[in-house]
Amino acid sequence: MSTSETESTAGAGDTSAAEAGRAVRKRVPRRSLGEWKATADRPDPIAVLERQATTRVPELVAIRYQRMAAGRFPFFRGAPAIMASDLADAPNTGLHVQLCGDAHLSNFGLFASPERSLVFDVNDFDETLPGPFEWDVKRLAASVAVAARANGSDDAEAREAAVAAARAYRETMVRLAGLGETDVWYEMVDAEEVAALMRPRDRKQTEKVINRARSRTSLQALEKLTEAGPDGAPRIKADPPLLRPIPKELHTQLISVLSDYRDTLPEDRRVLLDRYELRDIAMKVVGVGSVGTRCFIALLTGRNTGDPLFLQVKQAEHSVLATHLSDSQFEHQGHRVVHGQRLTQSAGDIFLGWATGPDGLFYYWRQLRDMKGSLVIDDMSAAQLREYAGLCGHTLARGHARSGDRTAIAAYLGGNDVFDNAIGEFALTYADQTDTDYATLLAAIESGRITATENGSA
Repeated sequence: MSTSETESTAGAGDTSAAEAGRAVRKRVPRRSLGEWKATADRPDPIAVLERQATTRVPELVAIRYQRMAAGRFPFFRGAPAIMASDLADAPNTGLHVQLCGDAHLSNFGLFASPERSLVFDVNDFDETLPGPFEWDVKRLAASVAVAARANGSDDAEAREAAVAAARAYRETMVRLAGLGETDVWYEMVDAEEVAALMRPRDRKQTEKVINRARSRTSLQALEKLTEAGPDGAPRIKADPPLLRPIPKELHTQLISVLSDYRDTLPEDRRVLLDRYELRDIAMKVVGVGSVGTRCFIALLTGRNTGDPLFLQVKQAEHSVLATHLSDSQFEHQGHRVVHGQRLTQSAGDIFLGWATGPDGLFYYWRQLRDMKGSLVIDDMSAAQLREYAGLCGHTLARGHARSGDRTAIAAYLGGNDVFDNAIGEFALTYADQTDTDYATLLAAIESGRITATENGSA
């Protein structure tokens, strides 16, 4: 069903947003959100991944498959395009927000605000696009169920954790619907709140993650990622195929790209960037689903003090949602990512910007390490995962409330647990489908249809 066929009536005529939200229930009952079944013409999941591979660095595609083959949750992380197609097969509410587009558990984490305090938020926006709010909620809840099963939880525990994510989303959205516009905009979750939300016996582990995040800076990356060059200046050390410095002859072209990126920053940040100069740049393999897209790290040093600044330069392709929704208003896909991140996050990276590379591809820029940290999902007990799922649901609702009609969404969600239970049912059903698709991936590797190796392939 296309987006145009399911647009919300919120704001039409003199109908209030709350009435419009409740009216959507007649077309898309909340209980129906729990229903999902693969259609007879469902695309072959491996074919979906193969289509994505056609635009990626060929020798890195095998690394992507190897990382996805490591387990059901890594597979789920790497398969947002598969799930996007599945979500598009069901009627949607038409209550639109700026979607993360890939709101699984591992795409939430800690990072530094411009004021140097640690905040917790969504931290990946490669697939961001406006769309129906429930797509992000379903992606989150399904990831919770997949992760819970992978950690040894039974279906009752997995469902309970998925319901916790949906409940936290609903209750937060209802609360935010009663706040003023600027109050919603200033809402955030800081590191202390993350620790406080955990049970007393789990706080020590969470505080370790927080303290480790505070130490993850460009200075720490300098020690880990560089070595002294012939002139004694730091340069990025090679670790092929995962980290490969690019030829020096390309650096002149990159100076021009750096200038274009500079123009996308706020004026005060341009002044700051001008205090640094580019020293080195290398191609780096990152993540699971992103493997094969072009990604670089750039080392800059302060002109006066020599202090390091690492920037990540990541390719931005069209969102996996674009096939099923209206494409972005931004022709430049890096601009699309930056817009979605700035609109959704409570605090943003001061070096977030975009530029077109010398290869004509779209890129966005951000800091590589800016006190970034995340909780380890596969170490969590059923109770810990349930608490963390609730934190992520709360955080997702806060991000959605900034861009969508929170009053209409809250009215649709309501004050009881109908929505929560429906999302819990969907999560288990989709976890079953993930099991099937994961087995299909392993079979494709076993048969030789696709190649999977951590060393890459020619």
